[in-house]
Amino acid sequence: MSAVPKLRSLPDRIRQVALFEAGGLVLITPPFVWLSGQPALPALGLLAVLALIAAVWNGLFNTAFDWFEGRLTGRPADRRPWRLRVVHAALFEGGLLLLTLPVIVLWTGLGWWPALLADLGLAAAYVAYAFAFNIAYDRIFPITAPQP
Repeated sequence: MSAVPKLRSLPDRIRQVALFEAGGLVLITPPFVWLSGQPALPALGLLAVLALIAAVWNGLFNTAFDWFEGRLTGRPADRRPWRLRVVHAALFEGGLLLLTLPVIVLWTGLGWWPALLADLGLAAAYVAYAFAFNIAYDRIFPITAPQP
């Protein structure tokens, strides 16, 4: 059995989640407002609530995914191969979709199908963003081995 790789520290994970969600709000809010026809302030409020849900999900999902991957492969998350990064991003967004769809329905008054389309649009944008963000984050903030 291979050695268990080091996981990101709690401060590092908090930084990762905060940077991810802040960047997502900056990048996703303007096109969401334009495409959805929702007024800017309520749309920003909705996206902020969704970002809060996503932040909690992000920390839980990424920590669990990194833990399982590390145990199965002996590899730290910042050494994740491209194919597994695609699976990681898709699983993250699929879980998030289940958490956010009811919020979109309640917040906007949309029916389930229109809300699902809106949520899928957000998920597609965030999958691409998550893929690029996590590569950049891993390069800028690699997981360092403990010093002996």
